[in-house]
Amino acid sequence: MVEVLIEEGQRVEQGQVIARLDPSATTAELAQAQALLAQAQADFDAARIAARDAEPIFRRNEQQHARALISSQAFDTAKSTYDATQADLAVKARAVDVARAGLLVAERNHDDTIIRAPFGGIVTVKAAQPGEIVSPLSASSGFARTGIGTIVDMDSMEVEVDVSENFIALVHPGQDAVVRLNAYPGVDMPAETVAVIPAVDRSKATVRIRVRFKQPDPRILPDMGVKVTFLNG
Repeated sequence: MVEVLIEEGQRVEQGQVIARLDPSATTAELAQAQALLAQAQADFDAARIAARDAEPIFRRNEQQHARALISSQAFDTAKSTYDATQADLAVKARAVDVARAGLLVAERNHDDTIIRAPFGGIVTVKAAQPGEIVSPLSASSGFARTGIGTIVDMDSMEVEVDVSENFIALVHPGQDAVVRLNAYPGVDMPAETVAVIPAVDRSKATVRIRVRFKQPDPRILPDMGVKVTFLNG
């Protein structure tokens, strides 16, 4: 990491730059890919000129051969030369495509050194500092962070609640519910059942239910304790 632009409690918008990785390696790769594309384009231009110059010569030999003015051997040699220029042009054109694809990859890798927020929300955890190594593949290593931070979309939070399998027949998607936060026991928050997860926890004999708040509320925080009442109807 060379720069971390977030702090806990900060609100970020989708696409906002939140951190930057060291771009030295990707900058070099990008320059190399640009040079390879320029070389491939130059080779293609030279092959195109050669093919363009070879065509009238071949057409003239073709006409002369039809009029028996040159031998078949001479015509075959001319045709081989012309076919070679056309094949070389096709190869050089494909080399340009390959070099252009390599440049796209290099540009993508370089752009990935700039970390942007995938969605808008509040930063709840700042996990990395400038100078640290960040790698999602290094979860077992104590020398690298597995992430930069945690962003929570407060407006899309849901409640997960376990319901005894004996009462699961009374709960269905779309059913109205009321949520009470343990921190605010006197406040009823309208909610709606999103899904009944089709699996039973045998250790508790319960089924997990997802419940969505109908209205966002700044008092709702991640991992809060709640009580859910499912309404009839």
